[in-house]
Amino acid sequence: MSDTVVPPPPGPDQHPTSDDLGWSLGVVFRAFVKASSTILGDFPGGPRGHQVLTAAVRGAPESQIALARRLGIDKTVMTYLIDDLERAGLVERRPNPGDRRHKQVVVTDLGRQAWSSTSGHLEHAEEHLLGPLDPNDRAILRSLLHRLATQAQQLDPVTDTCQIVADLNVGTEQGGN
Repeated sequence: MSDTVVPPPPGPDQHPTSDDLGWSLGVVFRAFVKASSTILGDFPGGPRGHQVLTAAVRGAPESQIALARRLGIDKTVMTYLIDDLERAGLVERRPNPGDRRHKQVVVTDLGRQAWSSTSGHLEHAEEHLLGPLDPNDRAILRSLLHRLATQAQQLDPVTDTCQIVADLNVGTEQGGN
């Protein structure tokens, strides 16, 4: 006889992984990445390039290094992304008036147009992905995810999203899941 408690089998309306946060986040993340990669496949820098452009559209001009830190992109990768966006005429590097050693990333008119167009397509994809939720639940989900992401970023700042993958691979190689 074992003292192990075996949970009851899932009910007819309950998925076996319904309480598995990792599974749920993974499935939603994969669906979002697939949709956004399809939409942004030809965009300079792909989804990361779009994130940089979004930051330039929505915020005050930042230095490349500050932008890299805020987005969790390696500073070398950030240089290449901005190079690609600049070649496409979507952003410009301008000297920072407060510190001429640093360059600000400033969106161009063409960049605003490209961002508006691609953002509309991304919003449509997000609405499709979030389709099973009513508008109030969508807003709650976005708010809760943002709160969790902000807390996680404060506790363990992501300065290089590529490093996350490397860290996960090391954990897996050492017997983690």
